[in-house]
Amino acid sequence: QLQVRESGGGSVQPGGSLRLTCAWSRVSYGPYCMGWFRQKPGQEREGLATIDDDGTTTYADSVKGRFTISQDHMTDTLYLQMNSLNPDDTAMYYCANPRRFRGGCEMGGWRSWGQGTQVTVSS
Repeated sequence: QLQVRESGGGSVQPGGSLRLTCAWSRVSYGPYCMGWFRQKPGQEREGLATIDDDGTTTYADSVKGRFTISQDHMTDTLYLQMNSLNPDDTAMYYCANPRRFRGGCEMGGWRSWGQGTQVTVSS
């Protein structure tokens, strides 16, 4: 499992950008997945992006082309670059460990998320 801490959220205007950071510490070894999901009050979790240990990425349709997930193995840091933000992106964003299967990362099965970081997009 992983221990994670999210940061980098804030308030931006529509069309703006933010980069979220997740500092993580791996507890178990072997193949793993990392990712981001967000959650709005009263709504279910919405998976956004995953990245496998080999660098393979997947994205939800709602953020494809706007968000980019990346990782720095040297510093055990995960990033989510968010561009062209709109008010619908307003949510609490979480770094977490999605389920890994034989073929890669699942956009779900989230485990070991942190406290989250708030993103607010408004004019």
